[in-house]
Amino acid sequence: MTKSIDTFGAKGNLEVGSNSYEIFRLSAVPGTEKLPYALKVLAENLLRTEDGANITADHIRALASWDPNAQPSIEIQFTPARVVMQDFTGVPCVVDLATMREAVAALGGDPEKINPLSPAEMVIDHSVILDVFGRADAFERNVELEYERNGERYQFLRWGQGAFDDFKVVPPGTGIVHQVNIEYLARTVMVRNGQAYPDTCVGTDSHTTMVNGLGVLGWGVGGIEAEAAMLGQPVSMLIPRVVGFKLTGEIHPGVTATDVVLTVTEMLRKHGVVGKFVEFYGQGVAEVPLANRATLGNMSPEFGSTAAIFPIDEETINYLRLTGRSDEQLALVEAYAKEQGMWHDPASEPTYSEYLELDLSTVVPSIAGPKRPQDRILLSESKVAFRKDIHNYVEEDYPTPHSKLDEAVEETFPASDPAPMLSFADDGAVDVNSAADGADGRPSKPIRVVSEERGEFVLDHGAVAVAGITSCTNTSNPSVMIGAALLARNAVEKGLTSKPWVKTNMAPGSQVVTDYYEKAGLWPYLEKLGFHLGGYGCTTCIGNTGPLPEEISRAVNDNDLTVTAVLSGNRNFEGRISPDVKMNYLASPPLVIAYALAGTMDFDFENDPLGRDTQGNPVFLKDIWPSAQEIDDTIKSAISQEMFTKSYADVFKGDERWRSLPTPEGNTFEWSDDSTYVRKAPYFDGMGIEPEPVSDIKGARVLALLGDSVTTDHISPAGAIKPGTPAADYLDSHGVARKDYNSLGSRRGNHEVMIRGTFANIRLRNQLLDDVSGGYTRDFTQDGSPQAFIYDASQNYQKAGIPLVVLGGKEYGSGSSRDWAAKGTRLLGVKAVITESFERIHRSNLIGMGVIPLQFPQGESAKSLGLTGTEVFDIAGIEELNSGTTPATVHVTATKDDGSKVEFDAVVRIDTPGEADYYRNDGILQYVLRSMIRS
Repeated sequence: MTKSIDTFGAKGNLEVGSNSYEIFRLSAVPGTEKLPYALKVLAENLLRTEDGANITADHIRALASWDPNAQPSIEIQFTPARVVMQDFTGVPCVVDLATMREAVAALGGDPEKINPLSPAEMVIDHSVILDVFGRADAFERNVELEYERNGERYQFLRWGQGAFDDFKVVPPGTGIVHQVNIEYLARTVMVRNGQAYPDTCVGTDSHTTMVNGLGVLGWGVGGIEAEAAMLGQPVSMLIPRVVGFKLTGEIHPGVTATDVVLTVTEMLRKHGVVGKFVEFYGQGVAEVPLANRATLGNMSPEFGSTAAIFPIDEETINYLRLTGRSDEQLALVEAYAKEQGMWHDPASEPTYSEYLELDLSTVVPSIAGPKRPQDRILLSESKVAFRKDIHNYVEEDYPTPHSKLDEAVEETFPASDPAPMLSFADDGAVDVNSAADGADGRPSKPIRVVSEERGEFVLDHGAVAVAGITSCTNTSNPSVMIGAALLARNAVEKGLTSKPWVKTNMAPGSQVVTDYYEKAGLWPYLEKLGFHLGGYGCTTCIGNTGPLPEEISRAVNDNDLTVTAVLSGNRNFEGRISPDVKMNYLASPPLVIAYALAGTMDFDFENDPLGRDTQGNPVFLKDIWPSAQEIDDTIKSAISQEMFTKSYADVFKGDERWRSLPTPEGNTFEWSDDSTYVRKAPYFDGMGIEPEPVSDIKGARVLALLGDSVTTDHISPAGAIKPGTPAADYLDSHGVARKDYNSLGSRRGNHEVMIRGTFANIRLRNQLLDDVSGGYTRDFTQDGSPQAFIYDASQNYQKAGIPLVVLGGKEYGSGSSRDWAAKGTRLLGVKAVITESFERIHRSNLIGMGVIPLQFPQGESAKSLGLTGTEVFDIAGIEELNSGTTPATVHVTATKDDGSKVEFDAVVRIDTPGEADYYRNDGILQYVLRSMIRS
């Protein structure tokens, strides 16, 4: 139990029924009553963990006297109550913990002392791939394939569950981590060793913020930071600015939570909330159902804030009750929140740093795309927007005679199943070489496809190749999930079907969704449209879409078709959803189904019919859209508390497959030289008890020169492993068959695979090369500096003892909190990353791996400075860190081939003393390990 020196005399007891809990009262510290909810949670955290060294009375006073208008400058140490992980990012955490046990032993310590000091819970949700879809046995087959591919990883995790204290694993096939978190793991108020305090967490996935909807302060961190938090290290942070987001009004019928979220995402991204907390307040908060709050919290990374939180109120209690939390817990949450001034009062208006307001009645149906979540498109304008955007994805200079494509629709498809913009030419065949634009100038390239399973059809630019109901964002929300199922029912009853070229994916975030679909009698309608259960996991949203049917994939790639994906997820970055799909759109679950019926993005739901009913009448989207009343009635009749208690009764036990996995024993793991999934991490090799002094960087070369909005998806190894790439070559050399490559994400426990997949995204544009996409660079160690794979060039640089730098633009490292984006950067030999700006998590992860993040001077960029990436870089002033101070800037000299120099002072983005300690120790894990041995 945390011991506090309790300068303010805040410690006391709270009696709830027959129970008594030790608490730290905020009322002991004047000023805290005026704080926003989220800062009250931080203030309690400091009160309870005050140790006089890392956390002092001055820190507590600084928080109590928070100036909402000040720029963040005061560092505090936040100690999260627990850590939550998904398996892609969690497996490396367990690999590192296992490796730390050996490193401790090598340095003379006790390996058994390496355990999570905060409760750590992992949900295996990122490994299921939708290989099989649209069939009754899809779920069973996909789970079987998941175990075949991931048996080694799962054995390792089962070992970890037994070897480490306070580490629990939710087995595969159960649900998505963030949905399991709100439905089961989250406490809202924690109780540990007789102490009650706010539930807070950090997670190894950026969408950890979903739990903000339950009043739980938490956010995504890199796996590196999460490991440190598990080992008792507080998270170093600056007291943030807090943006007050006032909600008023009520949403109109036909508008979904997804539409609200996409509107809020656009507003906040435009406003600028990176590094800030967002807090929802006002009379409208009480009208926002908990599931909608969770959906809003979930999208926090998409608008860039650290957290997006709702305070505790009656709705919080109702949701905790619905999801099966005990009466004792409900009583505690309410009593604690009221005692601490954390219960939402709609009439009070805390002071915030900045203010925004949304009248929910102004929200209209929307989608977002084709490559960023903040690029909202009104549904009513989606066809026009698609026609404008498609020109960025297809070759220019098409001949433009009028195409008969439009007229062919009614002639070649039966009246009950028209296919707007996607049809056969008159003779049923298409000359691929005579592609033409439509009269409206929309690029058109109709390609006939013959499929044994799906019949004959024509694919064109804009065809919806993937329609995925997926991701924690929306599958946790009964209003949109029931809405989708009712829309499916109405469509089936009108005689509509999904188009044969659409890969239909259904992957709920928990088994409760299946239960309420069954109780409401709605599964048969979803299945009739091809939306069979495919798995309980992230699937489409993280690129585990699985392959498109072979004949469709071939048609797309052979003819360079730009096809689209529509998904109910939170991420639609380029190259993420499927290697065959160039344009990705976020939409609510009902709209995912609507697009499966339409079959194309080139569709106007207002004016284009989805098909014809059995009487031959045109059917429009408005004809099948369910009413708000029917959705509400179905939720009330189909969802019960028993569903949650039954689903989560034995949540850590797993099915027969999980329980029968052979599991190694012992306190240290026996690494297998044959394993291509789990290998001992290299970070502690040769590490001494004292760190080496940090040094300036001399004679560095540029590994990659990158533009704006390079995401962690571009940097981190993720998605399919492509034959012929360094990662595939490694697996080939270890006897892995191509069909068993699995995904890069699933091999995160093997650094050899991951280094080879870093900066290897097929959409990465390294400006050292002319018009080349993918993981390539120029290798300046070779004559003529030829094009090479980034991994191969990196190996040559490291052999030659040449350090590397990466140059980037604005918002470098946005997206998921992928620790491998930083780990891979470090293991490729990169010593510094210089950009115009960083997103929060990736910047701190780079420091956590001993890579220094630097920014160009304000208003400058690689381009404005005339840097081409062919220069040799020297960075002076880093050594000042050895004296215990962090320099504000370091001096960069870039020498060109002709001897001329570009010089500038780069801003050092080591923002806190804690981060400086990590950098001086060559990384956060080394710092933690040395601290544990010393203590």
